[in-house]
Amino acid sequence: MIEQTSNTFPWLSAIILFPVLASLAIPLLPSKAVRWYALGVGLVDFLLSLWAFCSSYDLQNSGFQLAESYAWLPQIGLNWSVAVDGLSMPLIVLTGLINTLAILAAWRVTQKPKLFYFLMLAMYSAQIGVFAAQDLLLFFLIWELELVPVYLLISIWGGAKRQYAATKFILYTALGSIFILVAGLAMAFYSGTPNFDMATLASKHYPLALEIFAYIGFLIAFGVKLPIFPLHTWLPDAHSEASAPVSMILAGVLLKMGGYGLIRMNIEMLPNAHLYFAPVLAVLGVVNIIYGALSAFGQDNLKRRLAYSSISHMGFVLIGIASLTELGINGAVLQMISHGLIAGMLFFLAGVTYDRTHTLAIEKLGGMAETMPKVFALFTAGSMASLALPGMSGFVGELTIFLGVTSSDVYSSEFKVGIVLLSAIGLILTPIYLLSLLRTVFFGANNSGLIIEEYLGDAKPREIAIAAFLLIPIIGIGIYPKIATQTYDVKTVAVTAHVRDSLPVFAQQKDRSVLYSGGFFAPEIPGSGSGTLLGSADIGKGA
Repeated sequence: MIEQTSNTFPWLSAIILFPVLASLAIPLLPSKAVRWYALGVGLVDFLLSLWAFCSSYDLQNSGFQLAESYAWLPQIGLNWSVAVDGLSMPLIVLTGLINTLAILAAWRVTQKPKLFYFLMLAMYSAQIGVFAAQDLLLFFLIWELELVPVYLLISIWGGAKRQYAATKFILYTALGSIFILVAGLAMAFYSGTPNFDMATLASKHYPLALEIFAYIGFLIAFGVKLPIFPLHTWLPDAHSEASAPVSMILAGVLLKMGGYGLIRMNIEMLPNAHLYFAPVLAVLGVVNIIYGALSAFGQDNLKRRLAYSSISHMGFVLIGIASLTELGINGAVLQMISHGLIAGMLFFLAGVTYDRTHTLAIEKLGGMAETMPKVFALFTAGSMASLALPGMSGFVGELTIFLGVTSSDVYSSEFKVGIVLLSAIGLILTPIYLLSLLRTVFFGANNSGLIIEEYLGDAKPREIAIAAFLLIPIIGIGIYPKIATQTYDVKTVAVTAHVRDSLPVFAQQKDRSVLYSGGFFAPEIPGSGSGTLLGSADIGKGA
């Protein structure tokens, strides 16, 4: 059982439930007051989470803190069990920041504003619940509930093809979620009375076949959310049709739920299976990086180009998770935080551009550096962060992941060199497609009829403030990464130690190399005296 520390005040229950309970009062409010009310609720909840973590969270404790557990439906083993640790706490803070700014970004929504802000607050609660849930059945239920507001927000307030994009989103994510339930039930019902407590499940020892079965199930479910190629096709459509506030949340928070799930479930609960699949994740990460970057080149839609850029950047998270090193996993978490801030900023600015031009076609945009210099300056800053300019958070996250992979004593040198060199292609392609985007949109041929909403002009103080609240932590983390890393350093040490404890057992199972017939380079287990355990040279030779 993982050590837990509880608190007298139910901080997490308050943080999770406050937005959705407060949203119930929205129908009683006048339409003009709804946006102020929603912003106030989001801001209060964000500040509440900051206060709870600053006053009651111990950064040196790798266990779960602020733990609460109440029997909800004991007949089926469902408990309201919530807690946070170094993995979930920074993501909850990120969720609060992105959602609050997204509400502020939705200031000009006039179509059904009460329903819009109700769904935004309900989605806010569900996202925090996913990161805090410590009961696997509760995790699944909240994960499913979170899909409904997103579907409605895209299908009602999206673009011309919103119904197609929303339907594709719900089909992919809902079908993927089924694998969470199947894998969770298999683990919970193993060896006796079913138990959905995630700490208890992580402490059990499962047969390797069951671990692999559950691992594949979780990998599919979280691979849809991250997303991992080829489970990614819903994302560009959803981004291109969603409104800017919803795109901010899609890129800033929802994709991080996939990375969080991989670390929480696949590594912490199933360390033995993770050792088998880690090389596969590394290869999938490289595919994400290169495929996403190359696909971004071919997109004429501004938000679709940014969507494929997100797919590329999330590939680094996969490589960090696969590194089996403290530095690599640390970098994966930092990359999730960094990408949440950067992508949230870029998608917001894409929305600001659309508000004035009513188009996302890159070739139709041009000369905007002259007509909207403030938007140009902010978009340039966000793009520099995205292409990993030193001094910004994107650089630190990707560099940490590379250092984690190259310093690994688990993989063969050939495998590490291959992963790093292929990933570096993404680092070369990213500035090319982002700088070409900046050149076309802001310095291309001036379109005299481009600015349709003349009264809006350049970025307003509200819009500058939203971008600034995202840019400040991007630069802050880039200059002094400890701002973020100190919140989860102890946790990543514990996670790495947990998975590496399984290395000696893994080293004794050379016969399992038949799972890898594609010539993967295998972990070189320190002290095991074994070579390429998973390499094609072992196929058919036996143990």
